Amino acid sequence: MSKIITVALDAMGGDNAPGEIVKGAVEAVQKRKDIKVLLTGKQELLEQTLSGYTYPTEQIEIVNASEVIETAEPPVMAIRRKKDSSLVAAMNLVKHGEADAFVSAGSSGAVLVGGQVLVGRIKGIDRAPLAPLIPTAKGVSLLIDCGANVDARPAHLVQFAKMGSLYMKHVVGKENPTVGIVNIGAEEEKGNALVKETFPMLKACEDINFVGSVEAREIPKGDVDVIVCEAFVGNVILKLYEGLAGTLVKKIKGGMMSSMRSKIGALLVKPALKATLKEFDASEYGGAPLLGLNGLVVKTHGSAASKEVCNSIIQCVTFTEQRINERIREAIVVPEGK
Repeated sequence: MSKIITVALDAMGGDNAPGEIVKGAVEAVQKRKDIKVLLTGKQELLEQTLSGYTYPTEQIEIVNASEVIETAEPPVMAIRRKKDSSLVAAMNLVKHGEADAFVSAGSSGAVLVGGQVLVGRIKGIDRAPLAPLIPTAKGVSLLIDCGANVDARPAHLVQFAKMGSLYMKHVVGKENPTVGIVNIGAEEEKGNALVKETFPMLKACEDINFVGSVEAREIPKGDVDVIVCEAFVGNVILKLYEGLAGTLVKKIKGGMMSSMRSKIGALLVKPALKATLKEFDASEYGGAPLLGLNGLVVKTHGSAASKEVCNSIIQCVTFTEQRINERIREAIVVPEGK
């Protein structure tokens, strides 16, 4: 029998908590017998929410936490003051080895601060980046960093590239993944000071498959497997990606319903269109892991519904089984004396 992976789930975090969060947990344990979910939050409310579902009860456990960190709260202050919050309680389960992974749709700032302060970085890792998988014409690519480090330095981006390559190889199964740095042109001499300084450093790395610059318009084509950038650029790419995808879907649906002829055509193309749109649905790929920590921390969208929560929980199984943290620890050489 395979090892049971225990996931601490912040049941009170996100716009749709606790309903969709609990539903996602139930869907995950219904699909996989090798998962146990520890729901952190207000016990009475979670018990009431769970009572509407049929599920293997030994795979879900409630860990009472009386407080909730709201999205608008200052992250550092919230982590310090609300020690009995669902988010802090879940992270402490990972910190103390009682859970293999943490998942939350709650405050991004609190997740980032909690990951660094409570779970802690792997020795030798300077910054922990958020790294979501984004759909492309060729499958998926890893966008690293998408929101954790807006003032990253060249050495940080080099570490991002190494961690991203390990993730794509061992979690996604992409052998020798290509790495590109986001730039405004293909030429090496283009870009801002950060890109110009980072480019030759990535080029000199023998343990990654660096292919040069990647322009934003090439990202949806899947030209590179690991897309390296600092968090401001990465977050703009991610938000534009999501916004454009949503707008296109609405326009396509509106066009198909505009006349009787288009409605008939819609019925004919519906199966193929549905399959295509599913491939470009970001919720199919789970949340964004905060790489480089001593434990697995995964951030899902604040508006996450049960499907994304479920996929984020299942995502933790592959991450843990493939020993990504151990591989990152082995790959980052710590200078003597540090």
